[in-house]
Amino acid sequence: MAIHLQNVSFAYPQAPQKKVLDIPHWSVAPGEQVFVHGPSGGGKSTLLNLLSGILQTDHGEVSVLGERLDQMSNRRRDRFRANHIGCVFQQFNLIPYLDAIDNIRLAAHFAASKQAAVEHQTDELLSALGIAPPERHKPTAQLSIGQQQRVAIARALINKPQLLIADEPSSSLDQENRDSFMALLMSLVKEHQITLLFVSHDLALSQHFRRIEALSDINTAGRMH
Repeated sequence: MAIHLQNVSFAYPQAPQKKVLDIPHWSVAPGEQVFVHGPSGGGKSTLLNLLSGILQTDHGEVSVLGERLDQMSNRRRDRFRANHIGCVFQQFNLIPYLDAIDNIRLAAHFAASKQAAVEHQTDELLSALGIAPPERHKPTAQLSIGQQQRVAIARALINKPQLLIADEPSSSLDQENRDSFMALLMSLVKEHQITLLFVSHDLALSQHFRRIEALSDINTAGRMH
């Protein structure tokens, strides 16, 4: 399995009695594209942070790409994320004063990728994503929202991840840009045979996915008994 969760629970330290996640069992097969929806504040981002190793579960088994994240040290989880997982965030998390190329180089640096290969792959990705050469050397703060988003996708793909995690990445786009973004993302994921976990509160985006799940069906935390 690309993702396998077993008896996973999580609460934030400031409210240890209030479980945010309580997931008896959930899995995603390699190469699947899965859309998970739920309201804001429902635990979607917390789930993604557990799967990317940013947070550590209080209890249970978190397996990603056959590796037990819950048994790794913080340092090993960071390295595993850099080498195997790509993330596209709602706010993109680009460094605004760096240009597109340097933002992507930085992601490659954390995965210790070979420099020559990175330069070639960066050019290929930015070309495929429609970022023209003059735009690549501008600080990303000067790019349009749509361009910033495409740079964020390139950064997420530069290390050839097996798993791509997307957290509300189209929420700041208008409908036309959102539709073109989704078409582009899905084509890249299929081309590179990447497992995709995409979370959003926007059910209109579910049309791009075969597997659609409500977080409330996965996560029993907060359910009325």
